[in-house]
Amino acid sequence: MTEMTTRSPSAQAEAEYVVQYDRLDNEPLSVAVVNAVAAFGNESVTDLEPLHHTINTDALERLFEPRADGVRSGGSVSFEYLDYLVTVTADGEIRVESA
Repeated sequence: MTEMTTRSPSAQAEAEYVVQYDRLDNEPLSVAVVNAVAAFGNESVTDLEPLHHTINTDALERLFEPRADGVRSGGSVSFEYLDYLVTVTADGEIRVESA
């Protein structure tokens, strides 16, 4: 996962944090989402509520996993996790915004 853009919550009313997730990496997408939320919220991952209390993490993983004919080329999913709006896109972008 590589960081693309960060904007401090104190610097803007509509702050966001964007990272690029490598779908061919060994790190599960759900872990990358939690890491992004923790980084944006300046919190420890262990202090966050488990992601599976918010969204079916197995379904999230399957939605964006590589397929037999390659990686998914389009689509996105958005959901609220804690006090954040998280959007994951097929191109590997994870966007975290204040909800």
